[in-house]
Amino acid sequence: MKHISIMMASLAGLLLLTTACNDEWKDEQYSHYLSFKAPLNDGGVSAIYVPYTRHTTNAAGEQVPMYGAEGKSTYQLPIIVSGSTDNPSDITVNISRSDTLAILNYAQYQNRTDLYYHELPEQYVSFNPTHTIKKGENVSLYQLDFNFQGIDMSERWVLPLEISEGNGYTAHPRKHYAKALLRVYPFNDYSGSYSATTQKMADINDPNNATGGENSRAYVVDENTVFFYAGNDIDEKRTDRHLYKIYAKFTPSVENPMQGTVDFYEPTGNADFGFTNNAQAVYAVTERMDEVLPYLMYRDIIISGIDYQFNDYTLVPGEPRQYIVQGSMTMERKINTQMSDEDMAIEW
Repeated sequence: MKHISIMMASLAGLLLLTTACNDEWKDEQYSHYLSFKAPLNDGGVSAIYVPYTRHTTNAAGEQVPMYGAEGKSTYQLPIIVSGSTDNPSDITVNISRSDTLAILNYAQYQNRTDLYYHELPEQYVSFNPTHTIKKGENVSLYQLDFNFQGIDMSERWVLPLEISEGNGYTAHPRKHYAKALLRVYPFNDYSGSYSATTQKMADINDPNNATGGENSRAYVVDENTVFFYAGNDIDEKRTDRHLYKIYAKFTPSVENPMQGTVDFYEPTGNADFGFTNNAQAVYAVTERMDEVLPYLMYRDIIISGIDYQFNDYTLVPGEPRQYIVQGSMTMERKINTQMSDEDMAIEW
């Protein structure tokens, strides 16, 4: 009987302990801190890709600008309420620009000021200084409104935001969680990273000794135009990169919108640059579905017939070198056809 009594007492104690443990999970285990969902990459920023123009379909089935004009778009930045239970009440969050960009620039690049990120000017973005997270919401989407008309993507634009102090909430105390450093990349149908291995560049005086490139990035100018940096060697690391922009305007064929012409030109008339386009380039778009993942589509853009020349007149002052560039470039996009939002569907 003594052993039975001890066993019953032990079971009763275990039952009470189990009940107490289960009851504990009904209470909040952590704090309802607020933070942005904006993970940093190795450059210390969070890259976001925003359509240059966000479109909608009108009554006639045509794609038209959603916000009435080319260059206007939006981005939904998630704000997270942490914790083990649902958000118990409405929260009005204060959001402002952060002052951390100068610290990041020096930490990343020290005295290489030419590589510094620049804060995105107010003319290109607007946002409400407050945002309401509803009771029961653990993730809320905060809208940023962009107007990309006239933006110069030779600058490395970053939008620094932070969750400011306010009543009824606490910003997440961990480093970076309550701040977002958004490296903004507007995109159109033709922008992105092109493989340039079949684009050959040679000294004009030695055209048979040509070398291929690796990748060449196309940056947005407007809805149908991008710019590349000239040749295969100029990129964001060049301090004078803005002097070597070559615009490429894509014009779809009336008969077949999956192909068309590409007009390469230099917009400023810089005589020192000496840009000359020697031929009419063309492009073609192909699409194919993944053999294993039926929802994944590959869209390739191939630019062929590239033939231009330019002067690199600043690398060695007073000794310009003239180059000729010929060949083709290819960009591949992976698109999740199950996603309706264009910026979310593309796997960047």
